[in-house]
Amino acid sequence: MDLDALRHGNFSKLGEAITDWEQMTKKLADLQKDAETNLKPKADKANWAGVNATVSREFITKTAAEFADAHTQAGSITKILSDARGELIGYRTQLNEAIARGVQQNMTVIDTGEGTFTVTGNTRPDWASDPSGKTGATDQKAVNALREEIEDILTKATQSDNTAAKVLRLLVNQTKYGFGDASYGDRDSAAKAVAAAEKLAKMAKKPGDMSLGDIANFNRTMEKYNGDPLFAEQFAKDLGAKGTLQFWTEMTYAHAGVRGSELETMKSLQQNLGLTLATASFSDSAGMQDWKKDLIAERNTNFLAANSPNPVGALGSQVISSLMRKGEYDTEFLDGYREKLFNADKGAGDAGTHDLWVKGHDALDLVFGDGNGRDPLEGLFEGLSHNPEAAVHAFESKSDLDHMLGTTMYTDRGESLGRALEAAVTGVAAGDYTSPAPPHSAEQVQIMANIMNAVAQPDGGADLVSNGLGESFGNMAASYMPEISRAFAGPNAEVFLTNSELPEALKTADVTRFLSAVSLDPAGRAGIIVGEIVYTSGLLDAHLSDPSLFDGPRDQALEGIGRNAGTIEGVVGHSMADEDVQAAVDGEEDYNNALQKKGDFIKTWIATGLGYGSVSLFPGSQAAAGAAVGGFAGGVVGLAVDRFVEGQELKGARDEALYASAKDLYDMRDSVSRQTQWSVEDALEQHHVDLPKDGTGGTINVAVNEGWNDASEFLSRSKERPSG
Repeated sequence: MDLDALRHGNFSKLGEAITDWEQMTKKLADLQKDAETNLKPKADKANWAGVNATVSREFITKTAAEFADAHTQAGSITKILSDARGELIGYRTQLNEAIARGVQQNMTVIDTGEGTFTVTGNTRPDWASDPSGKTGATDQKAVNALREEIEDILTKATQSDNTAAKVLRLLVNQTKYGFGDASYGDRDSAAKAVAAAEKLAKMAKKPGDMSLGDIANFNRTMEKYNGDPLFAEQFAKDLGAKGTLQFWTEMTYAHAGVRGSELETMKSLQQNLGLTLATASFSDSAGMQDWKKDLIAERNTNFLAANSPNPVGALGSQVISSLMRKGEYDTEFLDGYREKLFNADKGAGDAGTHDLWVKGHDALDLVFGDGNGRDPLEGLFEGLSHNPEAAVHAFESKSDLDHMLGTTMYTDRGESLGRALEAAVTGVAAGDYTSPAPPHSAEQVQIMANIMNAVAQPDGGADLVSNGLGESFGNMAASYMPEISRAFAGPNAEVFLTNSELPEALKTADVTRFLSAVSLDPAGRAGIIVGEIVYTSGLLDAHLSDPSLFDGPRDQALEGIGRNAGTIEGVVGHSMADEDVQAAVDGEEDYNNALQKKGDFIKTWIATGLGYGSVSLFPGSQAAAGAAVGGFAGGVVGLAVDRFVEGQELKGARDEALYASAKDLYDMRDSVSRQTQWSVEDALEQHHVDLPKDGTGGTINVAVNEGWNDASEFLSRSKERPSG
């Protein structure tokens, strides 16, 4: 920075700009509030149909998010500008004071252009009469001291100006269109993040020079900043796509087989590096667009550690995917990478995927944790599980879906695929307990229908359940209870409230065979049963609190709900009875553990006030959110889940297989009936509805028994069953 530019700097224009930004930030805050409290809630509750269901709701949701991002970005810009202006004014004051002191000491400061200046001492006549010459020497020291002071001031002012400009450019370049969500309270915090990224990228370019202490410090810094957009972008760009992949290759080779604290450090490093790259992937700056293209282009490159004697290293795709297991990556980036990987995987055929990725990479271990990272599809699926939109894109093609399901027979990717499929059909990212379950789109319902159809195939479709997908299938069934219920319902389907775009798209035969197959997996069975309880109790809560939800007598609504509960759990019960009883007994502990896990999960979700899956699908009713209205402890849904998980676990094996099969079957039927009746009683009490308790309970009991018998008929019509 030129001395005169700072010395005579007029920052009034910058002050006016800051005032404008402050006013803009306030206006955007009002718009954000209106979008979040008025626009979006109305769109969520609206009963959209046709094009509006897919276009209008999505547009409004994204518009509301844009207002939030615009407010965040405007606030960050305002604070950075204000901070920079304050610092520059401070440096201007320091400079002018230093020059004034110099004048008092007979020194002159002159701007010589292009960031240079001179400091000279003024010659006085009495200096020549001093025979010792000390006065001149002393004044030269003063000249040097003043020069150093001014250099320091100008250096700091230049740094303040440059870093402010740098972070502002990074902020506005984060998105090609619209606004970014990077938030900073001042220039200094943004500048520190960028400087930290530059330091870490420099270290990562020479991984062989990093000691364990260096790695620990590197990891702590990355843990602090992995969600910071400017840090993440600067780190990724400085290291480069190829450098990023080479860095992780070197780390995994140098620390292969470690144990104890070093292993924990490497696990943490993998997570923090993955989260950092996920954050960086959302930047649309020119540099990051190149980085993402280059990263995908390196997918078939053979990456070798510097000291590796093995000529076969890690494919770029294996390295990329090993870093995708944590964090949400940008949809467009995932789409591009997934398309390349899917094409390669499909080219090998269902049975050839193991040889394509794993064979020849026997020494490879890119994951400090479960698995070894040799199958890049596993990491990709984990990445998709954290981005529901990208997951939908991945499985919209039935041929792609069928291929990926088929490969689970020959690979270990079943569990990760299951999590990706969950995200696709539910719209909720894996491990996300804070987001409400959105309405099922037409695309999501079709993917769910295709999954059910695959499992329903008589030539081994049910085997998919045992390929690591059982638990996820159960969770999907729980979320799709409205559509499943309508598949069984017949003419009174309107009782089963839903805001799904395709509420009646599931085929009854496929649903029946799907539920039957999934019920034989302990975790899958737990998902189905808990999902049914959540939906049934939520429906009863909604209908008894708001009769306008169904255009018909309340008894008819109650009969339909009770019969449906009997049908769904009847499919589960009859399917278990049809199978080897010993297998069911062996899975008892697994089932109870899964049941507890599902119950705890539902409690957590309900306690947030959001509702799980079908619980949040009742538009227009005050009780529509189920237990979310009154909190878990007091809500009908919460009471139902709590009562079931604590009191309805399996209680030990029976001695005689035939007797045990029949007795367990009827015990389960009676349990469904009691559970449903209790939910009715809870709803009647909470909403002060004047209906006869005994008569209502009798209606439910008869309906559940009829539904239970229907279940056996559905099974007999859809699959071959053991005789007598």
